Amino acid sequence: MEEDTISIVTDDIPLATETRSWEAPPEAVNSKVEVSVSKLEQEMAQFLHSVSRLFQRAEVEAKKTSGMRLDEIELSVEINGEGKVSLIGNGAKAGGKGAITLKFKRQELGLN
Repeated sequence: MEEDTISIVTDDIPLATETRSWEAPPEAVNSKVEVSVSKLEQEMAQFLHSVSRLFQRAEVEAKKTSGMRLDEIELSVEINGEGKVSLIGNGAKAGGKGAITLKFKRQELGLN
């Protein structure tokens, strides 16, 4: 049975062998790679597990120091050509990339 895959387009920059200071840096080359869906599931599950721990700690600290509660968090992530899921930091330029936005909102417990 063939494993399910998903295509990921990356903009990997080729490694230059001898670049001189007056030469232009190599341009990014778009390439399409296939990554197994099970690999992406594992990577995303690990990422979400780690982020969940951070959310819990942030909520405890917010409540302890200011009496506030954490209601919503929005994160941008990207997936590289190997299927690795990474948080996009403050200084990263995600504009030209295919960032995925994950929005976590507190679920209100109500009567059904």
